[in-house]
Order: sequence, then C-alpha cells, then structure tokens
Amino acid sequence: MFRGSSFHTIDKKGRIIIPSRFRDIIANTGQDLIMITRMDSCLFAYCMDEWTEIENKILHLPQKSDFMRRFQRIFIGSCQECKCDAQGRVLIPPALKKYAELDKEIVLVGVIDRFEIWSKQKWDHENEQMDIDLGDEQVRQEIAQLGL
Repeated sequence: MFRGSSFHTIDKKGRIIIPSRFRDIIANTGQDLIMITRMDSCLFAYCMDEWTEIENKILHLPQKSDFMRRFQRIFIGSCQECKCDAQGRVLIPPALKKYAELDKEIVLVGVIDRFEIWSKQKWDHENEQMDIDLGDEQVRQEIAQLGL
C-alpha cells in the first residue's frame, strides 16, 4: 500500500524520481511499469495489477450514461504506461505533465491503492482546502465514521 508524502522535483526532460518505498511496492508486483492517468488536477499512478482491476470494474459497469462515457474517455483515454528506469525515475508524458501543471517542485502522495503526483502549488492548495473542509460539520461526521 502506498502511504506518505515525498517532495521532489521534475527534471527538464519530464522525469520524476519515485521514492524507494513506492518503488518497492511496484517491484513486488513483478513489473517495473505503472499506469498514470489524470484526475482531480493531479496524476494518479497505479501498479499494473490494480489498474487491471479498475479497467475490469469500468468495463462491467451496468449503465452507460453520458457522464460515464465521458469519464471513461478521459480517465482511460489519458492513461499512459510508464516504465521505471534503473535510477527509479519515470518519464511523465507531456500531455499529463501539462494537465497537472508539473513545472519544478512536485509532491508524491501515497493514497493506499495508488500514489498521486501533484504540483507543489496545487498540493498546498489541496491542504488549505482540507483545512476549510474540516470546518464543515458534515465533513467531520463523515470522517468520524472512519473511527477517527
């Protein structure tokens, strides 16, 4: 499971270093590949086995609304298979880099079944938004249901 946050930079070629604790999880799948797609103004990175499960869930959805077709088009259509190199780096495809506005400073955030790749500026905004959300009683009740 992916956990924790790491602050890094993206180089001029669009490569990022995957933290060793994340690389270990990827390596334990028996592959050096991850699938990266876009969502929520950042990038979602999945191990191949987890990605296969997501595709199967989407494939077997009972309804095909306009919204779900659009979601499939963007979420699946934007994904890229990315290989980890010998130095533990991954090249972020230009279209995904542009979508997430990855410029220099980035943050990699473990979110259990995936890790997310954020621009530091957007990550800071996400943290500020969480502070605001915690002021909402409904949000606090929803979090309390987790037993926290």
